[in-house]
Amino acid sequence: MAVPKKRQSRTRRDKRRANHKAARPRLNECPRCHSPRLPHRVCPTCGTYAGREVISHEAPDLTAPQGEPAAGE
Repeated sequence: MAVPKKRQSRTRRDKRRANHKAARPRLNECPRCHSPRLPHRVCPTCGTYAGREVISHEAPDLTAPQGEPAAGE
């Protein structure tokens, strides 16, 4: 089995690891609401893609009950 003959210095190790980082996501500005969004995807704020509304964003009804309470409460 191959084994390194000499120990690598901290500098060489750190230079190699310098490129092991997470890439920052590329963000575009939505032409309708000007909020940041990922390219080639529906805008999460206004729900449009390519100038058309794909997802309708409606305000949630806050007066309706949200479900039955748990049995112990």
